[in-house]
Amino acid sequence: MIRPAAIALVFIFTAAVVTAQDKPKQKPTWEQRKAKFDVSQNAKDAIIAAIPIEATVKPTKPRKALVFYRCEGFVHGSIPSANYAVEQMGAKTDAYSADIADSYDVFTTENLKQYDCIILNNTTGMQFPKPSQLNAFLDFIADGKGLAGIHAASDNFGRHPECVELVGGRFAGHPWGAGGTWAFKLDDPKHILNATFKGQGFWHQDEIYQYRPDSYQGPSVLRLLVSLDMSKDEVSGRINDGPREVPVSWIHKAGKGRVFYTNFGHRDETFENPDILRHILDGIQYAIGDLNADDTATSDASIQQPALAPEK
Repeated sequence: MIRPAAIALVFIFTAAVVTAQDKPKQKPTWEQRKAKFDVSQNAKDAIIAAIPIEATVKPTKPRKALVFYRCEGFVHGSIPSANYAVEQMGAKTDAYSADIADSYDVFTTENLKQYDCIILNNTTGMQFPKPSQLNAFLDFIADGKGLAGIHAASDNFGRHPECVELVGGRFAGHPWGAGGTWAFKLDDPKHILNATFKGQGFWHQDEIYQYRPDSYQGPSVLRLLVSLDMSKDEVSGRINDGPREVPVSWIHKAGKGRVFYTNFGHRDETFENPDILRHILDGIQYAIGDLNADDTATSDASIQQPALAPEK
């Protein structure tokens, strides 16, 4: 015979379990998430070894970059490696000095006057709390300064379509996952920002995005530098329906300013690759205004055949 007291205990226990299961998990705060960031000494050594000995061009004057890394969405584990790489790359080559920031408070017209370039390091879902901050960001580039975006800088600005247009496209999935090694072609083999690749396509392990058709600015606006090599079955076989051209790196003019974006940078190891770091450094120097690079839109430029990746 089951006693009433026992039935009551079972009821209370069951109710407690249901309540615990139904209670939604509280999303960690940004402070809690970034507290886990770390770069091992071995990784730091590998990054330093991969950084170019010198910049492609000597700065015309001391330059300063603002590296912003706050995320409202997915948080990439490579953020601390990228922060370290970008900071040390500027210091080692004397191309620029870098301030690392994660507070929207930095986006004021007065504060931004000290910088030559904003670098968005894997930012996701950025949304400026104040209209004045959005305006300060947009005016900074339009008035002649630079913007450089790394990887998830294009998984961004859902509430700010004008910023999506500025970057050049918005994330729409990644059929080419971080565990795969993919083939890349040089859209413009002789372009100065592709000089590190020595006129040859290549293979690299990283996560590669495709972009929403309504957001991607395309070759009529962008100077395409690197794309996936869709001639390789390992790459083209990842999609049935979708774009047959998937750009990875590009530059373009924005008012009086300049924008460089690369989709490389999901994996920590990407920032230990000398060619990728040189490509990013050259892109930053273009955005800053020191490296003179042809940013004529691809559709209007005279470009030879792309350089495909070798057979794997």
